[in-house]
Amino acid sequence: MNLRQLFGNNSARSLIAAALAIVVVGGLAFHWLVNRIYVREGQSLLVRYKGPLIFGSRARAPAGQLARVDEDGDPLEIGVLAEMRGPGRHFYCPIWWECEIIDDYEVPPGKVGIVTSKLGEQLPDGQYLVEGDLGATKHRGILRKAFAPGRYRVNPHAYQFTIIDVERIKRGTQEKQAGWVRIAEGHVGVVTNLTDNPLTKATAGVQDEVLPPGIYPVNPNEQHIDVVEIGYLEKTIAVTEKKDRRTGESVLDESGEPILDESTPGISFTSSDGRPIHIDFTAIWGIMPDQAPNAIRKYGNVDAVVEKVILPQIESICRNEGSELKSVDLLEGESRRKFQEDVAIAFDKALQGKDITLLYGLVRYIGIPQDVRLTIQKKHLADELKLTAEEVARTTRTEGLLREAEEKVKLEGEKVRTDTEKVVAKIKAEGDKEAEEIKAQTAKLVAAIEKETAELESQATVLLGQAKSQADQLLQEAKAQRFELAVQAFGSGEAYNQWVFANGLPTDIKLHLLYAGPGTFWTDLKGFTNTMLGRQAQEEAMKQGNGKRAGNGP
Repeated sequence: MNLRQLFGNNSARSLIAAALAIVVVGGLAFHWLVNRIYVREGQSLLVRYKGPLIFGSRARAPAGQLARVDEDGDPLEIGVLAEMRGPGRHFYCPIWWECEIIDDYEVPPGKVGIVTSKLGEQLPDGQYLVEGDLGATKHRGILRKAFAPGRYRVNPHAYQFTIIDVERIKRGTQEKQAGWVRIAEGHVGVVTNLTDNPLTKATAGVQDEVLPPGIYPVNPNEQHIDVVEIGYLEKTIAVTEKKDRRTGESVLDESGEPILDESTPGISFTSSDGRPIHIDFTAIWGIMPDQAPNAIRKYGNVDAVVEKVILPQIESICRNEGSELKSVDLLEGESRRKFQEDVAIAFDKALQGKDITLLYGLVRYIGIPQDVRLTIQKKHLADELKLTAEEVARTTRTEGLLREAEEKVKLEGEKVRTDTEKVVAKIKAEGDKEAEEIKAQTAKLVAAIEKETAELESQATVLLGQAKSQADQLLQEAKAQRFELAVQAFGSGEAYNQWVFANGLPTDIKLHLLYAGPGTFWTDLKGFTNTMLGRQAQEEAMKQGNGKRAGNGP
C-alpha cells in the first residue's frame, strides 16, 4: 500500500508541501538564529575553517602559517584565515567554522604602535626589520613601519602590537629620541638610521636631511632622532670680582679698579713682558639647519660643541694672540683695538673650519696688573696735568684778550654813537632848509597860477558873451531864413498864412456841410435842425454801444 492508496492523491500532495515548508522554514531559522554573527563598530571577526564534516578532506595549514584561500575566498586549508571581517552581519555555520569577535587595536594620541610579525619566513642575514604593512608581510620580525595614533584591524595570530610613548636613549652625554617625537620651533631633528633602508636607499648612520619642526612617529628599532636647537647662542668666559662680605660691593685697588677673584680668572695668560693678563670674552655663535647633521656626527650634541670647540678655541686664540704683546700694548688704545680685531677674525676662521657659524666674537675686558696700570696712569696723569696747566695759561691769555676786546667794543660803540648824532643833526638841518625853500617856491608858484587863472576866467567871460550874442544873432537869422524859405515853398505869403492857420486848428475839428436850396437861410433852418438832431441821436447810440448809426447821415 502506498501513500496515494492510503490518503488519496490530494492528501499526498498536501503532506509533501507541508514537509517542504517545514524544511525551508527550519533551514531559514537555523541560518538566521544559529549561523548569524553580528560584529559591532570597533570590532572584527576572526574566522577559522574546521574542514569538511563528512565528504571530502582538507590539509591543515603549515605551522606558523595562516590557511590559504582561493580566488573566491574559499579556504584551501584548515586553519585561521588571514582576512578578518569588519562590522556588520556575517553568516558562518558552526559545523564548519569557528568564529571569534576581537576588538580592534587602538593606538591612543601621543603614542606609537610598534608591530611584530609572528608568521612568515625567516629574515635574511644582516636584516632585522620587516618590510610591508599589516596583512602584507612575508617575514617574521619587527615591522619597519611605526603606526601613528588610530584604530587598526589586527589578526592576533599574525601580529602583536606594542605601544610606546617617547623613548629617550642615553649614549654618554647624548640624548636621542624615538617613538612619539616632538620637534619644537627653533629646532630640527637630526636622523640617525640604525640600518639600511632598501626602499629609500638610505644607509645606516647620520642623515644629511633634517626634520623640520613637527610631530613624528619614529620606530626606535629603525631610527633615533637628535633634537638640535638652531640659531644663535651665547657663551661668555669672564673673570669674577672680589666682593665685600658685608656690603656685597666690589673691592677696589689703589687705582680704583676692581680686584679680581683668582678662583675664576676668566681667560688668563702671560704677556710677552711676563705680566699676568685676564680677559673676558663673549661669543655669539650658532648651528644652522644644514650644519646640524655634521655637528651631531662630529661632536654628539650642542653641549659637546661648546665643550669641544667653542671654549677651547676661545682660550687658545686669546692666549696665542695676547702672549705676543706687551702688557702696555693691551692697555693703550690703538694696539688694544688691533688685538681685539685680530682675536675676532681668528675665532671666526676657526669656527668656519668646524662648520659652525659665528655672529660676534668680542673681547669685553682686559685685566692688566696694578703696577703696570699705576705707572701708565701716573704718566698719563702727568701728561694730563701738563696739558691742564697749558690750557689754564692759554685760558688766562684768552680772557685778557677778551677783556681788551670788550673795552675796544665799548669805545667803538661810543664813537659810533657820537658820529651818528652828528650825522643826524646835519641831515636834519639840511632837511629843514630844503623844506623852507620848497615852501617858498610853492607859494610863488601858487600866486602865479592864481593870476593866470584870473586872466583865463576873464577871457572866458568875454568869449562866452561873444558866443551868446553870436548864437542869438544866428538863431534870428535862421528863423527869418526859415520864413523866407517857407514863403518861397508855398509860392506866396497868403498861401503860407493859410498853412499856418490850418496848422493852428485843432486836430479833432468836425465840419458839416449843409446844402441850402432855393430860398433863404431861414427856409432851410428846419432841415438844419433835423440834421443836427439826427446827428446827436447817432452819437448817443454810439455811446450806448449798439455800433449802428441812428438815422441817415448828411
